Formats: sequence, structure tokens, C-alpha cells
Amino acid sequence: MVDKDMLIGDLIRQDERAVQVLAQVGMNCIGCASAEGETIEEAALEHGIDPVLLVRKLNLHLYQKI
Repeated sequence: MVDKDMLIGDLIRQDERAVQVLAQVGMNCIGCASAEGETIEEAALEHGIDPVLLVRKLNLHLYQKI
């Protein structure tokens, strides 16, 4: 499961599909060096995104059972 304290780099290494979700919400600089060491919460706040909603979206996209 994803949480707000997870590092962006760890998230992407855990599941590359996260890149698509992050790009959909406007976080297009996922490949930049600073993103690697930022938490999901830090990155979300820098982009004006509610970190709680972003974590929910990531968990739904990555772990939803269909």
C-alpha cells in the first residue's frame, strides 16, 4: 500500500504504473533528481495537489481488485 511518507523513487521502483497516475495529476517531473528523494506528500504539496487524495488515487489504481 502507498502512504504519504513513501519516497517517490521507492514508489516507482515498487510499481512503475505509478508514473502514469502521477503524470495524470500533473506531476510531470517524476524523472528529475529531486523527485527521487521526495515523499509523496512533499511532491504533492509542491504541485498544489492534496496528498491524501493523491495517495487514495494511487492505492485505487495500483491495488484495486477487479
